Amino acid sequence: MCGIHGILRLDGAPVESAHLSLMGDITQHRGPDDEGQHIDGACGIAMRRLSIIDLAGGHQPLSNQDGSLWLVCNGEIYNYRELRAELQAKGFQFKTGSDSEVLLHLYDAEGDDFVHRLNGMFDFALWDARRRRLLIGRDRIGVKPLYVMQDGQRLAFATEAKALLALPGVRAELDTRVLSSYLQLGYVAAPGSMFKGIRKLPPATLLAVEAGQVKEWRYWRVSAQIRRDWSEAEWIERSRESLQRAVRMQMVSDVPIGAFLSGGVDSSAVVAYMARESSEPIRTYAIGFEGGEAETLYNELPFARQVSELFKTQHKEIVVKPDVVGLLPQLLWHMDEPLADTAFITTYLVSQFARQDVKVILSGVGGDELFGGYRRYLGGHYARRFQALPAWLQSAIGFAAGRLPADRHSGLLNTLRLAKGFVASAGMGADARYQSYLQVLGQDLVGRLLVDGAGGQDPLAAAFASAGHEDELNRMLAVDAETQLPDDLLLLTDKMSMAVSLECRVPLLDHELLELAASMPSDIKIRGGRLKHVLKSALADVLPDDILNRKKRGFGTPMGAWLKKELAPLLRRLLAPEVVKARGLFVPAVVSGLIADHEANRMDGTDALLSLMNLEIWSRVYLDGRSPADVALELKSYLPRA
Repeated sequence: MCGIHGILRLDGAPVESAHLSLMGDITQHRGPDDEGQHIDGACGIAMRRLSIIDLAGGHQPLSNQDGSLWLVCNGEIYNYRELRAELQAKGFQFKTGSDSEVLLHLYDAEGDDFVHRLNGMFDFALWDARRRRLLIGRDRIGVKPLYVMQDGQRLAFATEAKALLALPGVRAELDTRVLSSYLQLGYVAAPGSMFKGIRKLPPATLLAVEAGQVKEWRYWRVSAQIRRDWSEAEWIERSRESLQRAVRMQMVSDVPIGAFLSGGVDSSAVVAYMARESSEPIRTYAIGFEGGEAETLYNELPFARQVSELFKTQHKEIVVKPDVVGLLPQLLWHMDEPLADTAFITTYLVSQFARQDVKVILSGVGGDELFGGYRRYLGGHYARRFQALPAWLQSAIGFAAGRLPADRHSGLLNTLRLAKGFVASAGMGADARYQSYLQVLGQDLVGRLLVDGAGGQDPLAAAFASAGHEDELNRMLAVDAETQLPDDLLLLTDKMSMAVSLECRVPLLDHELLELAASMPSDIKIRGGRLKHVLKSALADVLPDDILNRKKRGFGTPMGAWLKKELAPLLRRLLAPEVVKARGLFVPAVVSGLIADHEANRMDGTDALLSLMNLEIWSRVYLDGRSPADVALELKSYLPRA
């Protein structure tokens, strides 16, 4: 696990070592244990290393025996032992015990197709000196990020965008083309980034540069073919076996390892199978909030304790009332891009807490996207029942629902919020209905909000267009796997854990488990109104009923409630009409209207307001060139002194 970066001079000029050092220095948090670089004329590749496997011998860049191939790799290859044995049987000689070295010899043996043999999370750069060819790539699911910049003289890449900004001649500029989709989704979907001239390499993508030509291609997609020949019992058994195998593979480590534990189905399943595979108690870490009703809704500590006691883990908890104002500038610097998902705050805090003991953590991220765990997946199920009602009754319900209050941080008002959103979209087609569930702001509102009007890319439309599934649920899951999963959840998981030099692994996103889930019929994943039906059935003899069937809660913060109370002055100062006007992106009156609607509970504007706030804070750090500490001091001055 580390951060990688590099430069290929398209004009043939030699790469300067100092430029690679600048890129590495700014991402030292990704690899505080070691660093290295290799320069071969116009190509230079480098890394910062967090030592996990082969602590003494895993220095990078790695090379083959004759020095014709050089590699830097970020991540872990979980099946490296099997691949290593196979390659050694073919006569390949290894210099280290590192998992990354198998990439070198696999490439030598099989060419670009070697990526199909890898089970892991990774981004890599491989320099083939014989062909004067650079090959970079990213894992199938997009667990590890990779940014690319190309101008007339060079192509540069890095695990974090800020490393590219460290290069001479590169400055942070806002790419206004992604603003529309950012406001709709609350994150920037690949291949876009918030920086002009810098893009994300999409998941499962390779990029090669040879003889001045740049070629990019997708090497893997989840099949849209559904299997109909297995019984429900077979699906349950295969899911159980595949999950246990994935957890076992991802426990490989030469350093202490632990697990995030929320007490939800996914993290509890990971801990359960870790406990089965370990002769020592598993270390588990949980986070909770102190305060009123809103904080209580996000506090899952009692469930985490129950699971910890069941599997006799070494359990630690942290109860926080985080200094959000002080944290946001630094965390958005680490994120590289703004986003509206408050899970990046909790992920950072629990990662920081766990890093006191371990360097590797396993997370339950991905289970909802594989097995159907979000309430929004039930939209079609209930829409069909709603549409069976008489037209007059549908109209009356729609009229009443439109006037319901909404607030996700109150039990009752959150129920009303969900009902309001469902009724508003019940008459739409399946794709449009699901898009309405995902969007932070609708297209019409985005058009009124942006000074230049709505426009630009529509990542959700593109994802729906490429989703080959015919049934509604599997289309939704395919869209999530292309958009929210890599560009929101996995991006924040990587950036926030690596901010404290912690490697986070996601066994539920093992690609073989994902392929199994993708081929599963919808009525196996969700049975009637029961989310994650097959996964819960597979875990019936592993987890108690009250964990399997408890109400789902998000892994975030009660930000919406804080914005109405203690953080209200921050909200109003950051999004004051004069500030919005000076930034020149949004119409001040529309922003003020969003704030008023949120405060009056006419809408739950948590994600919308957070997307605007975080964009302004991000702009002060990156576009205005201020330090996160300086911005934090300014934000704190907006709040009354205690």
